[in-house]
Amino acid sequence: MLISTILDKKGPEVASLRPTQTVSHAVSLMAARRIGAVVVEEGDVIVGIFSERDLVKLLAKDGHAALDAPLKRSMTSPVITCRPDDRIDQVIAMMSDRAVRHMPVVEGKRMVGMISIRDLIRHRFAEKELETATLLDISRMHG
Repeated sequence: MLISTILDKKGPEVASLRPTQTVSHAVSLMAARRIGAVVVEEGDVIVGIFSERDLVKLLAKDGHAALDAPLKRSMTSPVITCRPDDRIDQVIAMMSDRAVRHMPVVEGKRMVGMISIRDLIRHRFAEKELETATLLDISRMHG
């Protein structure tokens, strides 16, 4: 299965901000949309990603003052991305190896979506449920 399978169900919407916007702005957006990360873009170019992990590190280091800092000071960069035609198992391995939970999906130079580890786990779980149901059906037919 390909990443495009998940994007087809999930849709292309990605929350993004500019590097000069504040951590506070990112936190508000993440809370409002109930998401764990925002992409940081300059024009149409992905320059970073800001996640819950980045926030925790920043708060531990700078306390409440961190909320007024621009994203460019605390975002993770460079960003690890995948493509719609990448296999899901390859992306799971890449996210696990690199310890990332969110990954922008790019086609050429254009961002076409965002995949989270949660999306991948949901997909894998649905696959396993389907396999189990199929095997049960086969066993009933031959039992």
